[in-house]
Amino acid sequence: MKKIVSVLAIVLFANVAAFAQKFAYVDTEYILGQIPEYKAAQSELDKISVQWQKEIEAKYAEIDKMYKAYQAEQILLTDDMKKKREGDIIAKEKEAKELQKQRFGVDGELFKKRQELVKPIQDRVYAAVKAIAEKGTYSAIFDKSSDLTILYVSSKLDKSDAVLEHMGIKTDGGGAKTGSGTKK
Repeated sequence: MKKIVSVLAIVLFANVAAFAQKFAYVDTEYILGQIPEYKAAQSELDKISVQWQKEIEAKYAEIDKMYKAYQAEQILLTDDMKKKREGDIIAKEKEAKELQKQRFGVDGELFKKRQELVKPIQDRVYAAVKAIAEKGTYSAIFDKSSDLTILYVSSKLDKSDAVLEHMGIKTDGGGAKTGSGTKK
């Protein structure tokens, strides 16, 4: 009997402790959208990306032009000339693919540039979230903009503006787009 009472006491204590935890959420998309440095970084990344994409498209247009010229002249070429032209086209295609990988690949220049420009801002946001969580004694703060599905969220729990305020960024006070009661 003592064991049952002890187990019930532990379960009851655990349930009370679980209900005493505080939770909140932030919307990092909203937060980042309010930070001027982030907007400038995104603009710079977009500009670089468009420039590099045009460069790659120009290479592929050149390859297409070479291929069409080859097709038009193919009947007039010797076997050696055909092989040389085909080799040139294949080499140009490899070069274009390598450039595309170098610019836009997993560890490409765009990824590195994004790390250079955006990561410091994300680190500042994380530090602000951590400070808000510690100051407000929150057990957890969820990111509403990530893949986390939220079926209902009380707007009272949204700490996005508090994070921006902690970072010294003024907002219009409208708060993040809430989506209360909707599935994201």
